[in-house]
Amino acid sequence: MMKRRLGSSVVNPIGLGCMSLSHAYGEPPSPADGARLLNAALDLGYDHLDTAALYGFGTNERLIGEAIAHRRADYFLASKCGMTGVDGTRVIDGRPETLRRTIEESLTRLKTDRIDLYYLHRWDRSVPIEDSVGELGRMVDAGKILAIGLSEVSAATLRRARAVHPIAAVQNEYSLWSRNVELGVLEATRELGATLVAFSPVARGFLAGGVASPGALVERDIRRGMPRFQPGNFERNLALLQILRDQADALHLTPAQLCLRWLLTRGEHIVTIPGTTSRAHLEENLGVTDAALPPECEAALETAFAPSRISGPRYPAATQAEIDTEEFGEAD
Repeated sequence: MMKRRLGSSVVNPIGLGCMSLSHAYGEPPSPADGARLLNAALDLGYDHLDTAALYGFGTNERLIGEAIAHRRADYFLASKCGMTGVDGTRVIDGRPETLRRTIEESLTRLKTDRIDLYYLHRWDRSVPIEDSVGELGRMVDAGKILAIGLSEVSAATLRRARAVHPIAAVQNEYSLWSRNVELGVLEATRELGATLVAFSPVARGFLAGGVASPGALVERDIRRGMPRFQPGNFERNLALLQILRDQADALHLTPAQLCLRWLLTRGEHIVTIPGTTSRAHLEENLGVTDAALPPECEAALETAFAPSRISGPRYPAATQAEIDTEEFGEAD
């Protein structure tokens, strides 16, 4: 695949989301296994790694620093601030003084003197977006970060932020079953020259067939609390998977590869960061091309995964209230 622009660099369209190496989905691997996977990813050709101060409440950044800081020239490094762990609780805090503290902590954990792309992980609605982005701009001036990104924001918020400082990337959820960016952000990023970084491109493992039953998920898995994985919604969504499998089989692809290929055809300014703890999945994801899909496949996927056919919202109500993205109405 041709590389795509991200900040002042170019990267492979398929990067690596590192969150699952520390928390969120199932039991994370040991630090030793996580370090092996990160080094394997670089050996395979991954050159864009995405982490955050929140992930594992700092342990994910520390893992990256300890495992691959000696290979810093080999990867584009993205991290996030504005949502961190405080005394064991997730806290959204976009105050400039908090962001200043977070960047210093992140640089120390990551064992680096700069972060290539630094996102505001969530917009703290108690702080004007202009104030948070203004502080990130001062980090750029100081050389601590090279570019600014935003995560889970609307097109309107992106434009407000862009008036203060150039925004290199927006990281929002985008997949066949989460197409909210098509309500504004997909076009706004293209228009403003920002990269759209799609997270959860295989729907938190669901579209890859990685969730046979919500009851099989470990107790701390965040998917247990997500509406689309709840009884009733899960069974209705499960019915869509056979259509995806049939289309993938016809193209000699895995379902995950078809999801990634579909995503990359939505715009040349899109890159994606599927997460995994498996070397086999690292290799599977790199087997994707960005060639156009056959029209009949495109049409079948558009029909099967129309937003109105997806059962349940993306997040529970309390989490949804923290999200600034445009939202489709719930399925009937």
